[in-house]
Amino acid sequence: MLGAFVSAFRTPDLRKKLLFVLFIIAVFRLGSQVPAPGVNTANVQACFENSKDGIYGLINMFSGGALLQLTVFALGIMPYITASIILQLLVVVIPRLEALKKEGQAGQQKITQYTRYLTLGLAILQATGIVALARTGNLLQDCNKDLLYNNDTLTAVLLVITMTAGTVVIMWLGELITERGIGNGMSLLIFAQIIATFPIALWQVEKAKGPWIFSAVIIVGVAVMGAVVFIEQAQRRIPVQYARRMVGRKMFGGSSTYIPLKVNQAGVIPVIFASSLLYLPAMLVQFNQNSDAAWVRWISEYFVRGDHPLYMATYFLMIIFFTYFYVAITFEPKEVADNMKQYGGFIPGIRAGKPTEDYLNYVLSRITAPGSLYLGIVALIPLIALVMVGANQDFPFGGTSLLIMVGVALDTVKQIESQLQQRNYEGFLR
Repeated sequence: MLGAFVSAFRTPDLRKKLLFVLFIIAVFRLGSQVPAPGVNTANVQACFENSKDGIYGLINMFSGGALLQLTVFALGIMPYITASIILQLLVVVIPRLEALKKEGQAGQQKITQYTRYLTLGLAILQATGIVALARTGNLLQDCNKDLLYNNDTLTAVLLVITMTAGTVVIMWLGELITERGIGNGMSLLIFAQIIATFPIALWQVEKAKGPWIFSAVIIVGVAVMGAVVFIEQAQRRIPVQYARRMVGRKMFGGSSTYIPLKVNQAGVIPVIFASSLLYLPAMLVQFNQNSDAAWVRWISEYFVRGDHPLYMATYFLMIIFFTYFYVAITFEPKEVADNMKQYGGFIPGIRAGKPTEDYLNYVLSRITAPGSLYLGIVALIPLIALVMVGANQDFPFGGTSLLIMVGVALDTVKQIESQLQQRNYEGFLR
């Protein structure tokens, strides 16, 4: 592996791409540390160290801790992720978007443009909400200090414009990486932000529980990471045979291939869906925190703290549901079966058309079952660590952070591997 790194940096064009990616990530991390104008940095830092992420845990993780410190890149990549998920769902619902998706590269560019516009709108809404909470003192828990130097309207508008512009710059940086670097730009930026919170989370474990528990956490974490890599790579290959056909005097077809159905076909999206929905009760409690109503006390006891068994069970079941839901809307067996029939392909032993569709549905429903259980178990690891170890909910060896880190790392390594193989170098993977 080290030899592959050396070979990659010896290749001029590949070295240029890798250095460009590292430069963009450095700029991105710098923007995540620069405070936005009008923010009282000393008070924010004091409150940030003495408070927990609360309901903003997921968004704060995607921003690398920049959200609760009110930096220029405070919103991070989360508006773009939300916009992308919304567009993916709308493609299934709106015929116009579905037609654009089938148009190929031109249609995909249109959908990308719509994603950018939606990202801008979501960034304005999220920035407005964050600034409003900062002005009222409800952004950070147990914080009685002023987070802004001035609470006037001009300062609030300037903060909203700055954070929105930061999100637009992040989109531009991600597209630069995709165009001129290695890997998917947005995914690498998310990877960089999550990695940035990794040492802090481990340090909190060591500080709270001592070196022995810390060592045990590292060992278990490495084992969990290896298991996640194994499952992420696992797939069911359905063989497909193409019949031979005569076109003029030439024979075409007769080749064989396969349809790869991954065990984790849905990726990390179900975990994000479930986490986002579970934030809603916590947000209701936050806006009614001075109320003494029975429903506020009930939600505060069962759905605000992540260590309650009812919260864990609800989270687990929601992940299973959203896994089946997302796989159902992103993989269409009928479309696959029709395309195979159109080009003369068939699954050995299965008739083309409706029987092929039924067979794909049969296999997909059964392979999604272990995939959904796997996602639920991995997502619960930080909550179990919260109970057993006393770590915070951004515990690195599990949940959304680990799934994203492993997925992005595998995808990037494969792209470097393919470029090394083009130059007859031995790569990372065998």
